[in-house]
Amino acid sequence: MMGKQTNFFVLGILLLGSLFYSGCATNPVSGKKDFVLMSEAQEINLGKQAHQQVMKQYRPYNDPALQSYVEGLVDELGKKSHRSNLVYHVTVLDSPQVNAFALPGGYLYITRGIMAYMNSEAELAGVLGHELGHITARHSVRQQSAGTVAGILGAGVGILTGSRAASEAANIGGTALVRGYGRSHELEADRLGAEYLANVGYDPQEMLKVVEILKDQEDFDKQLAKEEGREPRAYHGTFSTHPANDARLQEVVHAADKIKTAATREAGREKFLKYMDGAVLGTSEQDGVLRKNKFYHSDLNLFVEFPEGWKVDNLPDRLIAQPKTGDAQLQITVDDLNKKQTPKEYLNEQFKGQITKGQPVQTANFQGYTGYTNLTTKSGKVPSRVAAVFQDKRIYQILIAGKDGNALNKYDAAGLATIKSMRQLKNAERKLAKPKNIKLIRAKSGDTFASLAKRSDIANHAEEQLRLLNGMYPDGEPKTGQLVKIVQ
Repeated sequence: MMGKQTNFFVLGILLLGSLFYSGCATNPVSGKKDFVLMSEAQEINLGKQAHQQVMKQYRPYNDPALQSYVEGLVDELGKKSHRSNLVYHVTVLDSPQVNAFALPGGYLYITRGIMAYMNSEAELAGVLGHELGHITARHSVRQQSAGTVAGILGAGVGILTGSRAASEAANIGGTALVRGYGRSHELEADRLGAEYLANVGYDPQEMLKVVEILKDQEDFDKQLAKEEGREPRAYHGTFSTHPANDARLQEVVHAADKIKTAATREAGREKFLKYMDGAVLGTSEQDGVLRKNKFYHSDLNLFVEFPEGWKVDNLPDRLIAQPKTGDAQLQITVDDLNKKQTPKEYLNEQFKGQITKGQPVQTANFQGYTGYTNLTTKSGKVPSRVAAVFQDKRIYQILIAGKDGNALNKYDAAGLATIKSMRQLKNAERKLAKPKNIKLIRAKSGDTFASLAKRSDIANHAEEQLRLLNGMYPDGEPKTGQLVKIVQ
């Protein structure tokens, strides 16, 4: 056995040696040699393929003027970057998520969700410059190479020690390298973003305002998470967040001051805000609109009422609702009806006849069937109510699961009421299926976010959310004559 292990070890060393020998390339930013396993042509091809996958998950935002505006900024920044030879492709995504990201070879993405919380052209350029930094420094390529080696090393550890745990531990490191850029790469992207801002005439300190936007989002979500009894979310993954007063962040951003010219251009607050006038806030009409505990979807011609006080998440492929205690979950998905069968036949087919206490469900417009079964989860089998509701050639499948039988009993009636609430939209409700939009106004003397909240279509924490939208969280107030975002 020792002989085989030694042979594997020698093979691993030879393989790693060949990778290092063939995988060194000059980094466009640092000018130093990097260990990479991909040529620039391969990097571009990878980006093209990944772009196709991204666009299967997201829709482009339907605002040609905004798309053209963002493209112009990216072109300007790209020409002043370390890889001015690349053609950069940027897409504004129709997503409420607060996010921006980049792919190898020149592909960038920014959501309308994060743009809603920006308040100047310079802030937008800061986010785009940061993502350009990931591309110009070849962070994805470097991590792909590091992740490949980590996988090889992990396999070697498992072979040499005979320990599956050791092998898995090594691969955790490899996975982390691939999933998150890591603090050093994020700081480098911040440094490069600040440098590119300065190169085109903006004050590089605008990068710090971008970080403040994201930190304000995190602080607000911590407040919501505490109220809802959940873990707070984080922007851009675990590895990338850092406080706005972080010494290293301040250092890398201030380093760009030496590039700044005396003729630093204006931040472009009003120019940018005019592109936000009328922008969609929250989910789009194609994804359905939540108003408190009621869901309206014009394309599906669907209304659903969830239990009062439950947290509802409108995800791209499903609706998920949970009580504040988090000990139960209700999920609704939709699919095509492909066979001529009854809701009862469909449900029994899906769950292989393992339905008990089945009964028909009649809503205002739809027919369905419901019963109980045990669903297999990571925690084992959990008792659940399941239902199928038919609407023309569509099927809504509903799952209601508790962490145990007691939890299901506690929320079962509320879940059944949600199923029975499903119906077509009434004519008067069709306007409620339209998304919320940002509207710009000039603040008048005496206007406060408390008074503006009364004019905004925001169900919860309206004052806080208006402050977030206007870059004045947690306690700022508008100044007379200032352009301010409200929600309609």
